[in-house]
Amino acid sequence: MICANNLYPEKLDLTDNKTISAKNRNNLVTLDKIRNPKKDTTTSWNHIDLPEIAEIIIEARKNSRQVIWSMGGHVIKCGLSDYIIDLLEKNIITHVAGNGSVSIHDFELAYLGGTSEDVPSAIEDGTFGMWEETGLWMNQAIQQGFKKNLGFGASIANYIDNNPDRFPYKKFSVVYQSYKIGVPATFHISIGTDIIQQHPSVNFAALGGASGIDFKIFCKSVSQLEGGVFLNFGSAVTGPEIFLKALSIARNQNFFVKNIITANFDIIPLGDNYREEISKNNFHYFYRPRKNIINRPTTLGGKGYYIKGNHKDTIPKLHEKILDKLEKS
Repeated sequence: MICANNLYPEKLDLTDNKTISAKNRNNLVTLDKIRNPKKDTTTSWNHIDLPEIAEIIIEARKNSRQVIWSMGGHVIKCGLSDYIIDLLEKNIITHVAGNGSVSIHDFELAYLGGTSEDVPSAIEDGTFGMWEETGLWMNQAIQQGFKKNLGFGASIANYIDNNPDRFPYKKFSVVYQSYKIGVPATFHISIGTDIIQQHPSVNFAALGGASGIDFKIFCKSVSQLEGGVFLNFGSAVTGPEIFLKALSIARNQNFFVKNIITANFDIIPLGDNYREEISKNNFHYFYRPRKNIINRPTTLGGKGYYIKGNHKDTIPKLHEKILDKLEKS
């Protein structure tokens, strides 16, 4: 017989958490560090496969195929939001997906004009992540949106739209601009990973429910990926995992998704033989993007690419190549 205490162990009450305002916070990422694709020149960095990937992307959009942009939070922290927004405005990106950190950094830029706190000092006194506005407003947005059967991304965008005075910098928000353009932006969370889950106002049922809706939206886009492109930037766990599950769901429901192009952008050195099978004795075997983005999804057709480099180089250069191909098409 199971003891009742094992079924109902003691829990910490998160409503006892103390929050502080983010208004005077020292942000590592500020508006002056946001790069402008119309003014800033790209670096000399380049990659032999980028022109081919750019051409494939343009061809996919000519044929009205999906181009899904998946990313981790460091893309926003590198000040690259405007590159994504520009590709959205040019009808290149058809779906934006990210983990919880993407939504938080994007949200903070929109209301605060800055994001990315100094974690080493804040973790020492328990103030890390305890930002009143970020936690309260995002939880309000998600709870209000979930009541309307909105997903995580749509809930945030709707909240920004309904409270414009709180978001003077919303033009830098990828999720808001996606919403205005009509492109789905979905967020795929894990419980316990994001700072808004520390806030006293958190409702985990709403967080999970809204992100669950977003996963279904993501699955719909993946089900239409035949002849399209899936791009992943720096998400080493969430992006690869949700993509593989969504692809399995699409094929389980008999959607024809075989000829697809995938590309993973990261800083891990995989070498030139990244498409080959690898032994479990090599730690690269456990790097999810190698298996779940580059290799396994393309066994029925298409091709997987790996681009090694810093986001500050890879994304502006890919943007440049796409625009070059767009002008010539």
